Amino acid sequence: MKLNKKLLATGVLAASLFTGQAWGAVSAEEAAKLGDTLTPMGAEKAGNGGVIPAWTGGMDSAPAGYKGDGIYINPFPDEQPEFVIDQNNVGQYADNLSPGQVAMIRQYPNYKIPVYPTHRTAVYPKDIMDETVKNATQSELVQGGNGIGNYQNATPFPIPQNGLEVIWNHITRYRGGSVQRNVGQATPTANGAFSVVKFQDELSWNSYLADYEPGKDDNVLFYFKQAITAPARLAGNVLLVHETLDQVKEPRRAWIYNAGQRRVRRAPQVAYDGPGTAADGMRTSDNFDMFNGAPDRYNWELLGKKEMYIPYNSYKLVDRDLSYDEIIKAGHINQDLTRYELHRVWHVRATLKDGERHVYAQRDFYIDEDSWQAAIIDHYDGRGELWRVAEAHGMQFYDQDVPWYAIEVLYDLLSGRYLALGLTNEENNPYSFGVERQSRDYTPAALRRAGTR
Repeated sequence: MKLNKKLLATGVLAASLFTGQAWGAVSAEEAAKLGDTLTPMGAEKAGNGGVIPAWTGGMDSAPAGYKGDGIYINPFPDEQPEFVIDQNNVGQYADNLSPGQVAMIRQYPNYKIPVYPTHRTAVYPKDIMDETVKNATQSELVQGGNGIGNYQNATPFPIPQNGLEVIWNHITRYRGGSVQRNVGQATPTANGAFSVVKFQDELSWNSYLADYEPGKDDNVLFYFKQAITAPARLAGNVLLVHETLDQVKEPRRAWIYNAGQRRVRRAPQVAYDGPGTAADGMRTSDNFDMFNGAPDRYNWELLGKKEMYIPYNSYKLVDRDLSYDEIIKAGHINQDLTRYELHRVWHVRATLKDGERHVYAQRDFYIDEDSWQAAIIDHYDGRGELWRVAEAHGMQFYDQDVPWYAIEVLYDLLSGRYLALGLTNEENNPYSFGVERQSRDYTPAALRRAGTR
């Protein structure tokens, strides 16, 4: 594995902007907790003396029966829910749920939260964890928090001191270096009718490219390419993104190839609250991967840690014996196939800055301490009303040491509709890690080659 040793962003902290907050590396004394009382990624190593166990290294090997083919089997096939949270008892457990989860239970009689034993399966490759420990005393936010200096390819802030550092941990988290996936997206109507849009996604970090050169495209964090493969009316359209680390210094570079027009165009709308690809208006661009892109339109407040029932070890949702019809139901996915566990999460609140524009005036993030993945995000509209609820059904890709998502779901409480992204049950070769790519594969000129019908 090649790690990016370069400085990806530079800048000077304006002390007047951050009065009363720490926006930089922690001391060596603080960093010494990593691997001791904290995991190498910054989570509390100890359990809570009850349901949450101690972290003992995560699930770093595949269960018996896994064939190494990217078809992930359930490592806990015999476990059953310890209890179920539904309309009858939601008040008893509301302190360990987000307002959005409570609203979903109250709105839909069949929406329930089956709670299973907690397993702290999350783990990253050793070199990623080692680099995370180094980042603790080096990485710093620059230019108003909209970039990171002295950053290496790992988690930049394992001991976060403010909400924005937590968010950057989510944005930059390791997802395999270079990976290709074939996934489906469904946006069912209120009565449950749906069709599936199929994507072939590629995600490659700059420093994992076969022709990577230190100093080349310094401000690019990763490259993302998404080709629509079905239905026929959309097939051949391709999105290309160069995700810049400091998106205020240099906004995200994005292009779209339209197969019908056979043209490549710049796509500045692929950011913030621009419409998500083929999403029928059910998500914004920055809803992808729960949250992505520049954080500059929001103020970020770290509200602390809490214990919550969040989707975790969601292997039932990738079961190859299931059809999409068995997962996608009216109002919400089939909750009998979900799994929730009690975990510690970071609670971060984003509120729209004065003078800025976004359809979401407030977002409340609940981010898993072990993986730095957003697990739940509640979205509020300009009136302060709860509008959308995002759930990421996480799982450990145990042959790759990669925590990621089985599927992401974004529920619209007002319309009664939702979006489910990342479906793989009916897809061939759903995930391929370690694919070899070069910089020329992520140029606008490469879009037309990728987008031919």
